[in-house]
Amino acid sequence: MTSTFPNISISTERLVLRPLDEDDIPALTEMMNDEQVGSWTDVPQPYTEARARRWITEYAPDERTSGRGLDLAVTEFLTQRLVGIVQLTKTDWHIRSTELSYIIAPWARGEGYASEAALATAQWLFGDQKLERIELRTAADNTASQQVAQKIGCISEGVLRGACIAHVHGDDGTWSDVRTDFIVWSLLPEDLEGTAEQLEDVDGFTSFADWN
Repeated sequence: MTSTFPNISISTERLVLRPLDEDDIPALTEMMNDEQVGSWTDVPQPYTEARARRWITEYAPDERTSGRGLDLAVTEFLTQRLVGIVQLTKTDWHIRSTELSYIIAPWARGEGYASEAALATAQWLFGDQKLERIELRTAADNTASQQVAQKIGCISEGVLRGACIAHVHGDDGTWSDVRTDFIVWSLLPEDLEGTAEQLEDVDGFTSFADWN
């Protein structure tokens, strides 16, 4: 029988990670049309509200019920504004592993939200779900994503040469593909020791796992 992630909410001092719902469609659409999202992900450009609706109502529920992954909206605790997305994919319940990725809205970058959300998710995965390995893949030139991986305690395992397709937005408004490398990162339960305290010093917040 395939294992699945539960429908959960994960809280930190500043954020709530919860299932996506249809009220997120406008903010999700705006976030996905950001140039950095277009550059470093395979999100179709331009990104429409119809695509956002299909993700929320069809793709995300199917990923969870099939056991392949989980898609969580990241929202501000006080304002409930959509900060970003945390996504779990390629989950292997036999070896207790999953791949984690994150997207942060342009207005919310630089606040430590990505590392706070990723750390809380990792704590929940290792603690409540008993996973043993989390993998991240970052494009070779995506330094912001690499910094998040380092902040939460990930270890760089190596480079997959030519395994990533990034995208360049031209002056004429069109996108073109550029092949680059993937940096592979891993996070094991023991890698989290002391990470929350280090993030508190760097980003000025206290991260804790409180899931319902």
